Amino acid sequence: MDVLGALIPLILMFAIFYFLLIRPQQKRQKKVQQMHASLQKGDRIITIGGLHGTIDAIDENRVVVDVDGSNKLTFDRQAIREVTNQD
Repeated sequence: MDVLGALIPLILMFAIFYFLLIRPQQKRQKKVQQMHASLQKGDRIITIGGLHGTIDAIDENRVVVDVDGSNKLTFDRQAIREVTNQD
C-alpha cells in the first residue's frame, strides 16, 4: 500500500506534464506540418526570419520566394513560418 501512495504523485505529475506541455506541442507541430504540405505557388508567406514574399516555385524541399517582383530567394520549406493569403 505504501508503494501505491508513492506512485500516485508521480503519475499525477506525468499526467499534468503531458496535458500542459507535450500534447499542445504535438498539436502545434502537426499544424505546421500540414501548412508546409499545403504550400503552393502564389501563396503569400512569411519566413521564420521575417521575410515577406510570394511563392514563385516549389519542390519537395525548397521554395523560391519572389520578394519584390525582381528578386527571388530560395529557402528550405521548413523556413516558412506562416501563409498570409487574404481570403
